[in-house]
Amino acid sequence: MSIFRKLRWFFIQEKKRYMIGVAGLIIVAIFQVFPPRIIGIIIDEIDTSTVNFQRIALWVSLLIGSGAAQYVFRYIWRTNIWGGAALLEKHLRQRLFNHFTKMDAVFYQEHRTGDLMAHATNDLTAIQNVAGSGILTFADSFITGGATVVAMILFVDWRLTLIALLPLPLLALMSKILGEKLHDAFRDAQESFSRINDKAQESITGMKVLKTFGLEQADVQDFGKKIDYAIAKNKRVNFLDALFDPMITIIVGFSYVAAIVVGGMFIMRGILSIGQLVSFISYIAMLIWPMFAIGRLFNVLERGNASYDRVAELLGKQTAIVEKAESIQESAKGELAFAIDTFQYPDEPTPILQNVAFEMKDGQTIGIVGKTGAGKTTMLKLLMREYDDYRGSIVFGGHDIKDYSLHALLDSIGYIPQDHFLFSTTILENIRFADPTLPQETVEHAAALAAIDQDIREMPNGYDTLVGERGVSLSGGQKQRISIARALIVQPELLILDDALSAVDAKTEEAILSNIRSSRSGKSTIIAAHRLSSVMHADEILVLDQGEIIERGTHDELLKQHGWYQRMWERQQLEAKIEGGES
Repeated sequence: MSIFRKLRWFFIQEKKRYMIGVAGLIIVAIFQVFPPRIIGIIIDEIDTSTVNFQRIALWVSLLIGSGAAQYVFRYIWRTNIWGGAALLEKHLRQRLFNHFTKMDAVFYQEHRTGDLMAHATNDLTAIQNVAGSGILTFADSFITGGATVVAMILFVDWRLTLIALLPLPLLALMSKILGEKLHDAFRDAQESFSRINDKAQESITGMKVLKTFGLEQADVQDFGKKIDYAIAKNKRVNFLDALFDPMITIIVGFSYVAAIVVGGMFIMRGILSIGQLVSFISYIAMLIWPMFAIGRLFNVLERGNASYDRVAELLGKQTAIVEKAESIQESAKGELAFAIDTFQYPDEPTPILQNVAFEMKDGQTIGIVGKTGAGKTTMLKLLMREYDDYRGSIVFGGHDIKDYSLHALLDSIGYIPQDHFLFSTTILENIRFADPTLPQETVEHAAALAAIDQDIREMPNGYDTLVGERGVSLSGGQKQRISIARALIVQPELLILDDALSAVDAKTEEAILSNIRSSRSGKSTIIAAHRLSSVMHADEILVLDQGEIIERGTHDELLKQHGWYQRMWERQQLEAKIEGGES
């Protein structure tokens, strides 16, 4: 029953709705106890030959009235209780989704996509059932059961009622034992479902890689193992759940036997009439549903409890990126001063960045180069506040970036990542994603700057072409250029290209960089790249190695230093000549 305490906040919030619903259940339970008694009276009148048409008409009218009243009040409790359950699901889904949007990069490193989807689907459905069928079975089992027991005492005999109810404590004991086991079993089942979600999401996303290496069959076998594991865990849940019904049937059987044996003795002694015993047997039949409801109740509650614990644990995670109470709400703009003494990722033993510092005035372009793993992308992540736990400072427009609200900071930055993510909608909607109200002309201008406008016009549906999930229908270069257009269309104060031109040829790269320089007069740009031609026109180029700046200067100055930059430039120029000769 602890799940009810955990959801107490919601039941208090919706107390009026649930009070009306429970009141409807009580009224239905009261009307339910009359038909068995009326049937018993009719049988006794038939037995004593006192029945007549007027009496039968009276009793039939009462039966019809009782049925009609039950119908009305059942509608009332259903609309209120099930409506409340829908509100709980809506509230939790919104709360969980909002939580996802606020969490930092560390959170998404710890939790896989499939697991988060399982929390947002199966777990929330199980919690919703607590507020719907859980409340129904809880209230209905005790209300209907209680009303039936009272009717058995008032209309029949208290001694016979007591004898018939003697097996019920055994039901409570067994329900408690099975309920605890069911809680643990269902939690294991939900976790196995999360693993299936993880595997399915990962395999579908990486299907091209699987096919390239011919590992489809091996992946199918691995997926099958996870399915078998989940089936085994769910079998355990179903086995424990299935024990409730036979247990209740046996207990109810004991009650029937006791009622028939003792009731028959009472009739022989003149204590009860035949009609009263028939009514009593009908009341025992009415007790079957509350007893079965108790079994279902423990199932629903333990499922909901396990799921609530999983969701609560997720909601309890706190982001390390916290906005100040008096954060700056105006968009960041102005000079940028980047000075990081040291930074290391959570749970990493060694620093990723050390003594990295540069300054960038309005309208300047900074290039960042270095071999893979040198720390280029890490610098950009810190600039966008994906991590705050570093020694040093990053000042943008005269204020530390931690003083800005996240919206004010990120609204000033246009970021083009290495992994280009497109939404499964049209090219038009992808480019104007930041502002869906932008006109077609603005979208086309941004696409032209990104050298993708002509490609789009040659597609069958032009800007209305659907790109598929993650842009699956487009080439790597097309996806990169659409991402560039999406960033350029908002005209950010600071544009960041994180190896964003790796999938285009040298001629297209030069055209895009030329368009960016001409269209972003007075605004700053940071270009992180492996291909040195991407940064050769930058006002300053930083060369990183193992998280430290080993060289810095303009393109010409770095060539004169005869260091890493000069060697890499000559190598890339030679490669370009060889490729040009082969073509």
